[in-house]
Amino acid sequence: MSDLDFNEIVNLICKEDARYDRKAYTFIREGLDYAVKELKKKDAERSRQSLHVSGAELLMGIRAYAIDQYGPLALTVLHSWGIKRCGDFGELVFNLIEYNVFSKTENDRREDFAEVYTFEDAFVKPFLPKNPRRDGSSMAAPEVPSS
Repeated sequence: MSDLDFNEIVNLICKEDARYDRKAYTFIREGLDYAVKELKKKDAERSRQSLHVSGAELLMGIRAYAIDQYGPLALTVLHSWGIKRCGDFGELVFNLIEYNVFSKTENDRREDFAEVYTFEDAFVKPFLPKNPRRDGSSMAAPEVPSS
């Protein structure tokens, strides 16, 4: 990372690219840390070496981190920061790469973040009722037996 601290870099990025809220950059940084930690837990071999996270792996980690942090409000929070699709995460990541906050390999591309999942599938469906009624009606409250 350069001599500038993270907050100063985010200020510079936001002056050049106002699409995303400052908080989105902090979230991406924390989401990367979360993804790396989860990948290292799952794969002992990867935990002993320097870990490079692919775009798809980062997106899955970011999804899990958003749900962990914000639960059913994750979609609302992301939208409030200007993040509406997976490609937006890629834009944030590559903005940070341009300022040497994140690094990349020669194989990493913005396209790696192209719609790995829909936000509906990732942040809405996990919170929908598991057994909706087939006729579309809501289930009535159970009757309370009279004494």
